[in-house]
Amino acid sequence: QVRLVESGGGLVQTGGSLRLSCASSGHTFSNYAMGWFRQFPGKRREFVAAINDSGDSTYYSDFVKGRFTVSTDNARSTVYLEMNSLKPEDTAVYLCAVGRYGSVHYDWRTYAYWGQGTQVTVSS
Repeated sequence: QVRLVESGGGLVQTGGSLRLSCASSGHTFSNYAMGWFRQFPGKRREFVAAINDSGDSTYYSDFVKGRFTVSTDNARSTVYLEMNSLKPEDTAVYLCAVGRYGSVHYDWRTYAYWGQGTQVTVSS
């Protein structure tokens, strides 16, 4: 059974930083891409970043490019999202997901398993 547990969310001021972690189990971590999405109240999930199975290819949404960095630790089966220069509009629930494929994708339908999410709140 695949399980994803996010952590690291919290309250931060504008311009601050947070590092999210997503620990996974129940699947061969290095065989699949991993993605981060965020969800705003009453809206669908929005793609944030993804990393491929081998960890050498990443993809970011235009909203976070240059501010966020996705990385993996295969030994810990964990994916990270380093978030810098945070803005109030980054406030959302952040979820990690296991891809159906090894390559990066931005479409939520290409992800098979999802965590419960961690709240990130950026105060102005």
